[in-house]
Amino acid sequence: MNCRQKVLVVDDEVHILHVVSLKLRHAGFEVITAQDGLEALELAQVELPDVIITDYQMPFLSGLELCHKLKQLPGTRAIPAIMLTARGFALEEGAMAAAGIKVCMNKPFSPSEVLRVVEQMVGITAA
Repeated sequence: MNCRQKVLVVDDEVHILHVVSLKLRHAGFEVITAQDGLEALELAQVELPDVIITDYQMPFLSGLELCHKLKQLPGTRAIPAIMLTARGFALEEGAMAAAGIKVCMNKPFSPSEVLRVVEQMVGITAA
């Protein structure tokens, strides 16, 4: 990557932020983090990440609400999102598409799998 791809990771669980951020940074991504939906909404508009990874259940704005708000803004509407959900929380494909959510992953997840999905989204294919 000549220009580092930027990923916004949003989760109210600090250990998940840490694990996902570490995996992405080791792979060469620039990582920005937020611990709630409102903080993520502001950061996304300023930083314009290439991909957003967000938890579903968070304070202030859920991941779904965050993605819907970003989809309504011209500067952020094209940013693809990965939704992390606790088991038992399922999103319908229509709701995902309307919010710009490309992939939904259940917790617990593999950080390597998250990295693989992010790389696919930004057009980096594993050799």
